[in-house]
Amino acid sequence: MVAGEASGDQHGAGLVAELLHRDADLAIRGIGGSRMAAAGAKLCMDAGELAVVGLTEVIAKLPEIMRGLRALRQIMDQWQPDLVILIDYPDFNFRVAAMAKQRKIPVLYYVSPQIWAWRTGRVKKLKTLVDHMAVILPFEPPFYQRCGVPVTYVGHPLLDHARLPATPAMAAPSPANEPVVGLLPGSRNGEVARHLPVILDAARLITGIHPGVRFILPLAPTVDAEKIRRLAAPYFHAIDLELSSAGMGPVLGRCRTAVVASGTATLETALAGVPMVIVYKLSPLTYHLGRRMIQVDHIGLVNLIARERVAVELIQDEAHPQAIAREVGRLLADPRHYQEIQAKLGRVRQRLGTAGAARRVAQLAFNLLPAT
Repeated sequence: MVAGEASGDQHGAGLVAELLHRDADLAIRGIGGSRMAAAGAKLCMDAGELAVVGLTEVIAKLPEIMRGLRALRQIMDQWQPDLVILIDYPDFNFRVAAMAKQRKIPVLYYVSPQIWAWRTGRVKKLKTLVDHMAVILPFEPPFYQRCGVPVTYVGHPLLDHARLPATPAMAAPSPANEPVVGLLPGSRNGEVARHLPVILDAARLITGIHPGVRFILPLAPTVDAEKIRRLAAPYFHAIDLELSSAGMGPVLGRCRTAVVASGTATLETALAGVPMVIVYKLSPLTYHLGRRMIQVDHIGLVNLIARERVAVELIQDEAHPQAIAREVGRLLADPRHYQEIQAKLGRVRQRLGTAGAARRVAQLAFNLLPAT
């Protein structure tokens, strides 16, 4: 099993636990993070060493990427697994799928790469490498069905988390006299380096307009916590900032609104019923190359599922402190606007269906395993 970032590690951990619950004699090896290891997977490399976004950023990670591929090749040759399960992380996992196909090992791909959004031609390659797709977004099955790829919609694994409120649209905000704003700069060190200074500058501006506001920043297990503390240190005198290791669920439960880097965290924030502002910045080269290939109207998962701009998206040059502060300020100051957004977030939750993703993926995995 291979997961290359924090969200993949989280989803992989749920699947590892479900697989071992069904058959305690299963052995699971691969790449993941602390959650997968705690669930019972034996890891040859930590996912945090591979977490990267962008074409230029990949170059700096090439030594780690090659080391990870060599480790997985060794596992396949020496251990001879009966099944390979890949979780998102497409450019790396496509190579792993090719290695598995050469060795006639079936491949289950859990969490689709966003090939429906950009570089859609990759689906042709994926079709030759993957035996079955387990997808987690409701608009993904028709895309794969049109391309002739075996696919099953399993629901979103975030719905398996007990801490999510049953009715997000009714989630109570923090007291009006002391609102809490979540700051979620990303789950990769590169994302944090690009986003956090801008977000903290926005927090300083927000404090100037709303003196009672407080901020909380969850520490993702795949990022360098000391780096975050160094970046945040110059701001502690200017803003009321808390760094938290409690996890996303407890943090979001305290937030009235949030500033969130585009990714799985936007959907987790939406499911918690917290209106947000979505931000994202890439290196200039990666951004200018990528924007030519993007074929969707939104980048935030919550907006893609809603099929409308529920959360404001501030991308690249638009993601500057003044714009972030303006949009967060509106969510703090306009109760009617806030409630409208919360209602739309509740409908996003409904579109995702029911819990049980790990259970459904585990069944697909057992279907692909050879009969014993």
